[in-house]
Amino acid sequence: MKVVKSLLLSTAAGLIAVGGAQAADLPVKAKAVEYVKICSLYGAGFYYIPGTDTCIKLGGYLRAEVALNAGGNYSAQYNGVFAANNRLNNYYSLRAREDLNIDTRTATEYGVVRTYFDAVFTWTTGNYVGTGSGTGATQYSSTLGLNAAGTGLVGSGGGSVNGTDGAISGGSLGVYYAFIQFAGFTLGKAVSQFDAPWINYPGNNFDQLVGGSGTTNGVPQATYTADFGQGVSGTISVQDQTQIFQTNLWNVAGMSTTGVLGGAYGSSDFGGTRAPDIVGNIRVDQAWGLFQASVAAHDNHVGYYGATETTGHPEDKWGWAVQLALSIKNIPTGAGDVINVQGVYTEGASRYNFQELAATSYSMFGSSNAAYQSIGFAGVSDAVFAPGGSLELTKTYGFRGAYTHNWNPYWNTGLYGAWAAVNYSGTAKGLICGSAAFATLTGTCNPDFNIGQVGVITRWTPVKNLTFSADFTYSHLDQKYSGTITTPALTSVGKPAATYELKDQDTYSMLLRAQRNW
Repeated sequence: MKVVKSLLLSTAAGLIAVGGAQAADLPVKAKAVEYVKICSLYGAGFYYIPGTDTCIKLGGYLRAEVALNAGGNYSAQYNGVFAANNRLNNYYSLRAREDLNIDTRTATEYGVVRTYFDAVFTWTTGNYVGTGSGTGATQYSSTLGLNAAGTGLVGSGGGSVNGTDGAISGGSLGVYYAFIQFAGFTLGKAVSQFDAPWINYPGNNFDQLVGGSGTTNGVPQATYTADFGQGVSGTISVQDQTQIFQTNLWNVAGMSTTGVLGGAYGSSDFGGTRAPDIVGNIRVDQAWGLFQASVAAHDNHVGYYGATETTGHPEDKWGWAVQLALSIKNIPTGAGDVINVQGVYTEGASRYNFQELAATSYSMFGSSNAAYQSIGFAGVSDAVFAPGGSLELTKTYGFRGAYTHNWNPYWNTGLYGAWAAVNYSGTAKGLICGSAAFATLTGTCNPDFNIGQVGVITRWTPVKNLTFSADFTYSHLDQKYSGTITTPALTSVGKPAATYELKDQDTYSMLLRAQRNW
């Protein structure tokens, strides 16, 4: 009986197998294959999206780097624990970043419609700061969204600030650009029309170069550009000032000695936005290089003199900025060599000089033969005021530039530098220096300062789109204070209550980077 049962099961399995094979052999109409086609209208790398007349290009880079004697990324040791010159500052910081951009273009009867999106995924080493508990305790602060100026999100967003969430601590997602271009208009988040074409990087990797505007992370805007032919164009733009183009509106009623030594001359007292920045430029692109002249108007709008609206407020004051930029190509020192330079002047619009990644507060410690230690401190503002008074606009000016030489197709070296000055009006100096925050100062009180930077970078590209670079930067803070000042304990940076000598400060930074573009 078992033999018969086995024969029946075997026969049934065979019939099922034959039936399946015959079904598989039945003719089936194959679906048409839509091959991806190259789109040559807009340059290399574009392809037609199947079934459409829209072309798309994917691009980006992956970057790995270590910054030595620097801040959270490639910045200098200008403030916070990074500039404390003690056991709290990092000797090195690590970063890994992936950038992804998507460029689409469609030809229409009104011209090309373009969309562009650029996002970055970043992981950066954090640091430890004092908790202020008086016990010497410290806590880990991740650098989620932290920009070089230290004005981004620190220890917030979506990661852990205590180091317990190893999966995402120190990681962040950011959107650089997201805009539409159509018939001369640019709508969305893009590079400011005030910027020079090289943004913050005339020849460097260093993020905090002063001496001009730079919106590496983009700024929301509505822009119209007119092409006059022969490489000449003109642009008018309105752009959001809130995140990128504000420094400080200091109410000196909030000054304290500890705040002053951190580079803050009071409470920053912004009101809500009332007007966007108005920007215009004229640009000439030719075979020899490029010239651009940019202007900007910036509204300074304060909250209140005190805690409530009944305390009153100063009236708005408009600031302004002007910038000239020049790029010279085809110079006789070598193929591909280039010189990029720019200069800027601002009044009540300091971010057009101290760009979005640059520091606006300086608090740098060093050695001293006259006191416990020395300190150099300074701050950048758009305006200063006191309760009952009007806004005193801050003036700045500066320049930056670089010369890049190609030794051969694989190696190049760039020399770069920048300098910027901040000048407070006589009234503003009186408000700052007359504060009780300077009661323990013995010497000269003058909040004006200069910052100078010089650097050299060498790049090696052994194969196409893979570059290794080493970038060294020296910075000098030329502050105008002299004498000594006595302060309570600065627990966040581990400094004791003591007398400090007021003195110029120097710092050095270096970045080693590997980057693969695709």
